[in-house]
Amino acid sequence: MKVTGYAYPWDVLEDGFLDRARGLGVDEVAVALSYHSTRAATPWSASRTAVVARHAAFYRPVRPSSWGSLRPSTPDWVSSEDSGGDAVRLLNEAGIPAAAWIVLTHNSQLGYAHPDVAVRNCFGEVYPWALCPSQPAVREYAAAMTAEAVAGLELSSVVLEACGPLGAVHQHQHEKTDGVWAPAVARLLSICCCDACASSWAIDADTVRAQLVEEVRRLVATGDLGVTADALPPSLTQALLRTRQAATDALRAAVLATLPAGTRIVLHGALDPWVTGALPGLTPGAIEDADSVVLFGWAPATGADAVAAAREALPERVAIGSYITAVAAAPVPDIAGYVGELAKAGAAELHLYHLGLAGPGRWHDLGTATAAAHEN
Repeated sequence: MKVTGYAYPWDVLEDGFLDRARGLGVDEVAVALSYHSTRAATPWSASRTAVVARHAAFYRPVRPSSWGSLRPSTPDWVSSEDSGGDAVRLLNEAGIPAAAWIVLTHNSQLGYAHPDVAVRNCFGEVYPWALCPSQPAVREYAAAMTAEAVAGLELSSVVLEACGPLGAVHQHQHEKTDGVWAPAVARLLSICCCDACASSWAIDADTVRAQLVEEVRRLVATGDLGVTADALPPSLTQALLRTRQAATDALRAAVLATLPAGTRIVLHGALDPWVTGALPGLTPGAIEDADSVVLFGWAPATGADAVAAAREALPERVAIGSYITAVAAAPVPDIAGYVGELAKAGAAELHLYHLGLAGPGRWHDLGTATAAAHEN
């Protein structure tokens, strides 16, 4: 299995990172060139314990002439205006292949500043963390982000995160929605009802919004937190899904049009077309564009099954990757065994989170996972 380790620019630029990555034996390091807000621990640093990225930012130079109405912010928590490029170049000089890790539609700062281009649920509530792919300005922004991220860099892959819609269930400030919504309710609340989406429904928008609100209220009133199916007419469900998938395809097409021919495309995704978030549901057209599809594998109880289902559903030419973490609060009891299960299920790639967040106390898990991947 090929092993891709993920890292932030400040991780790579920290003294000792290259030696640790080389010793770990990863085949590629994916560097975040655009990223959402975060508080990231820095257990290898001698001078600090965390980097506080107060807002989403772009870790390459932000040239005003390259952007439209949406423009990312620069990070004042790093010293270089091109920390992402510096990190990629440092990896290249050390003989370690570098990938561009690009987060596209997750940007709370832009969503607050431009609520008209953010996802809006059936109640009319805006999700500022979620830029809507149906909006032309969002697609223009994502394309510019990608083109500017890769400009002038030697890259082994381009890893696309949040290349599609985000919804109701996603990290936002100090989240207080966990465990509140049943799966069916979360799915309904993740349907974007902005004007751009509504114009594609071919159904009266106010009627659709009212149906969604009524169904959400009905499901919540049952008190059943395990309900997975709603009672919407199938024709309406299909119309809503067609709109979402068309917008996702348009977003991805705009992004890929900016990349040089032959670029290796790694797409974070999920087999369930209704999934939103960092790994959104795959559309039928996505399979034609991706060299690798990376599935969420942080839950060992379901990771191998997801890989097996994807291997059966996707063409053989598309590599299947599993995204696992070595920094969860509860470590995987047998991470080598889990990696072996993923390989047996059909995973050809292990995407390993996270080379900066995993300090000395968790580094052994990274090493064990990497060794197990290379043995399979």
